[in-house]
Amino acid sequence: MKDLLKNLALSALILAVASPVFAAPKAKAWKVNKDGTADITLWYGAAVTEAGPPPKDWVGYSIIKEKLGINLIMTALPSSESDQDTKINAAAASKSLPDFLMITSTTFPLLVKQGVLADVSDMYAMMPERTKKLYDSDAISFTTVNGKSYALAQPGSIAKNEGVLIREDWLKNLGLAVPKTTDEFFNVMKAFTERDPDGNGKNDTWGYGGFSELSGSNEGLGKRYDPIFGAFGVAGTWNLTKAGFGLNVTKPEYYEAMQYMKKLVDEKVIDPNWTAYKKDDFRAAWKQGKFGIFREQMAAYASEANYAPFDQNFPNGGFLIIDPPVGPKGKSSAGTYTIAYRMYALSALTANSLSDKPIKGKKVTKMQKIAELLEWMSSDEGYYLLGWGQKGINYVLDENGIPTIKGLPDESKGYSKPEMQPLTQLRNLVYYNSDIELGARYPTYVTAVSKKKMSALTALREMQSKAWTACVGVDMLPQPNADLKRFYEQGVVEFLTGRRELNKANWDAWVKEFYEQRGGKAWEDEARKIAEEKRLLK
Repeated sequence: MKDLLKNLALSALILAVASPVFAAPKAKAWKVNKDGTADITLWYGAAVTEAGPPPKDWVGYSIIKEKLGINLIMTALPSSESDQDTKINAAAASKSLPDFLMITSTTFPLLVKQGVLADVSDMYAMMPERTKKLYDSDAISFTTVNGKSYALAQPGSIAKNEGVLIREDWLKNLGLAVPKTTDEFFNVMKAFTERDPDGNGKNDTWGYGGFSELSGSNEGLGKRYDPIFGAFGVAGTWNLTKAGFGLNVTKPEYYEAMQYMKKLVDEKVIDPNWTAYKKDDFRAAWKQGKFGIFREQMAAYASEANYAPFDQNFPNGGFLIIDPPVGPKGKSSAGTYTIAYRMYALSALTANSLSDKPIKGKKVTKMQKIAELLEWMSSDEGYYLLGWGQKGINYVLDENGIPTIKGLPDESKGYSKPEMQPLTQLRNLVYYNSDIELGARYPTYVTAVSKKKMSALTALREMQSKAWTACVGVDMLPQPNADLKRFYEQGVVEFLTGRRELNKANWDAWVKEFYEQRGGKAWEDEARKIAEEKRLLK
């Protein structure tokens, strides 16, 4: 019942976007301050919710006022999304939204329908450098309703941050080439299992390792097996293409992928603990040299603390990040990906209002001034100031141009210190997962034992270069109810472990029961409606 109510609520929000949008109230002229500056009110999402706002003497205020003629008046939104929505919806109802504010995907459809958000389609051209860095076509499409963009969506979490790893030393020890096709992958897995690739004289290695890491977008066996299912064109729960939309488990190619997985199980080339492992068990296993091929997240693999146990255990060992296997029809995918966006919107009440007198020779709108502010934020000056503070005081640049606190005259003033965090509370307005940002978070280092140079950022960029399947917005689709989810997850495992015989007749009967009797079709129909209304199909 809880899942049903949640899904009905989401559907109602999505339907709201498809309904006619109320006309925005007519904007009134806004008053320019005596000193010639423009007041811009901002409700922001704090980068560190437990830290306070920037101090009153924050240098950013004076720079923004001097260079842009903007008197920035900021208020931090509550830390929880539900409290944020309550505050924003109340302000929308009373026509007291700030000029510029962060909004959640939950309240976005309602605000659009109410006509309280401005159409920001023209803003992208007003800030070319920022648009190039932060707002790609997917981001603009994400906030577009009936041909108009009602918010600025910038990337939040890092997409495509996992990849297929293989023991490079095991390949060399056995004289094997990097596998490319599913057949070649199987042969390498078999060799890794049967030919003692680590040379310890024991039968204690397997070709492939994984565990069930399930979610609404990765049902069935979970994302650790996506490279295998991707070789057959059925990575993830959903196909989000216009031509093939639907649940992948119902497609003929899914059965082909299951046959391949069954072969791995029957030939005992997959770690036999694959049904029992949890995430920590799985990660301990590869660090102990249990298996030679697996999918892993870039920092879980390559960051200093996470790689250290493997380095200690196998100083002569190492991994390659390789292309996911190519299946019989030429398909290949490391898995599905979506993008989590952080959205900022403008109040329709003030965005297009003209100043009551000229600023720098002409009357301007609030939208133009906000665009000017955002473009400055994405300049080198604004980017570093909001992201790390003042150069020479809160950070210096290392030899790779990455901000660091090492070498500061007073490291207690370094940007990463808790006391300094109020200075960078707006960093989420400028971050876009650049090499500069991620280089600071994931620095290059030399391993303690093997003395290899390692970098989680280098690993990330290599993983992102591989083949992936776009499923942008898949997290907006409904979840299966508890009974359907259980039937789905248990069924695929039972076919692979032999509790159900995997043959075409049995598989087709199971899929039919899943789809027609257990609620699979209703789930898919509900998802289709949302996917079409949210323009998720590509």
